[in-house]
Amino acid sequence: MGAALIISNLLLWFVVIILLLAVLALARQIGVLHERVAPVGALMPMEGPRIGELVTPLDAPLLAGGNIRIGGEQPIKTFIYFLSPTCPICKSLLPAVRSLAEHENDKIKLIFASDGDDVATHQQYAKEQDLGGYDYVLSQPLGLALGVNKLPFAVLINEQGVLRGRGLVNSREHLESLLQADEIGVASLQEYLGISEKTAL
Repeated sequence: MGAALIISNLLLWFVVIILLLAVLALARQIGVLHERVAPVGALMPMEGPRIGELVTPLDAPLLAGGNIRIGGEQPIKTFIYFLSPTCPICKSLLPAVRSLAEHENDKIKLIFASDGDDVATHQQYAKEQDLGGYDYVLSQPLGLALGVNKLPFAVLINEQGVLRGRGLVNSREHLESLLQADEIGVASLQEYLGISEKTAL
């Protein structure tokens, strides 16, 4: 009976060691997959203005009254977040947009924009979402000029009025990718990854 107990313990230890090796192999594979899966930036549409083009200055009407000049020479970069009160993804991204703007407050000016013409609905939405401290514009011409085709959409314009990023954004990573692409001097992270792959080959 003692011999059987020793054999069963040895078999159990053998099984534990095999399972440990299997877990280590799986952890290594997960690490390899993590390295291979590249970050995906904002989804840039094919139509509309190109990155690197000057944005024609436009005076857009503010929800609070008056106008704001978008494009042209500005003291800091302009980050425009296009939204709609009826868009649930737009609403879910608002905390990330505000957080990004607060983190980069000395580098970017955040503007909320929509092409909706129901002022009362937008005023109520801005109040509910606590957007009173930001510029909020209602301008269909602005959306058309920047090639906004789906929401939520974000646009980055540099201090010289040059378009530096634009695209459909569904996550914080998409929002940050516009700033990252500008920092490394490419149109999008997808373009950067394409360059990196060609260089590696």
